[in-house]
Amino acid sequence: MPRQGAPDDGGQRGSAVARNTVEHGIPGTSGERSTRGQVARLILELGPCTAATLGGRLGLTPAAIRRHLDNLIADGMIETRTARTYGNRGRGRPAKVFVVTDAGRSAFEHAYDDLATSALRFLERTYGPQAVAEFARQQVAETERRYLPVVGQASDLSARVHALADALSGDGYAAAAGPAPAIVTGNKGSGASAEVIDNGAQICQHHCPVAHVAAEFPQLCEAETEAFGRLLGTPVRRLATIAHGDGICTTHVTCTDRVTRQETSPEGSHL
Repeated sequence: MPRQGAPDDGGQRGSAVARNTVEHGIPGTSGERSTRGQVARLILELGPCTAATLGGRLGLTPAAIRRHLDNLIADGMIETRTARTYGNRGRGRPAKVFVVTDAGRSAFEHAYDDLATSALRFLERTYGPQAVAEFARQQVAETERRYLPVVGQASDLSARVHALADALSGDGYAAAAGPAPAIVTGNKGSGASAEVIDNGAQICQHHCPVAHVAAEFPQLCEAETEAFGRLLGTPVRRLATIAHGDGICTTHVTCTDRVTRQETSPEGSHL
């Protein structure tokens, strides 16, 4: 599930996470390190974002935010990418966005996960498991809103599945889409004909930025799965998750138009 930013605090300081976690691995003097750490951690929370967005959130001038971004790039903490566009893009050069590198994520992720887990534990103790589920749904709602235009304009279910996988990859999930393993009916050894039934599609996510938190709070995975079903307009089911120790997160997408075909031998006779 993609991480969402904390509420704006008037642009004077960073997010709650930036204010309450210890800086790790950020070179520079104390004051510069603190601000630079806020910039990097805000990118980690918000995902791909522009210099203008970062400067506005942190109350920094364009020159100041550029200086911190250049230093973070030099330190290998962040990198630049071309912004993904959903729908028609106007004239002009595509916007440049900043994203955290694997090295940068390693420097900050542990502290972020510890804080997020502690906050969710408090929420669960105080208000119960349903409060955690509601929080997870609210967090994923913004991601669903961003994905809806590009997924909704796809021509059919297969196109929607691939569009969703592309959108997830754009947010760092290294996702791929393809057909689910087909269902084969009949006994091939008996000489009777066998039928191969299309079994829908599947989306595989090879990275999960909240896997450590989701291991304790599966409501995060459940909220994401619910959003996938709404975006695709068909039932979906989680078959595996990184949070539970699987190599990838695999989501099965129910095919609403199953196709059945007879399987034949190379000679053309029915098996």
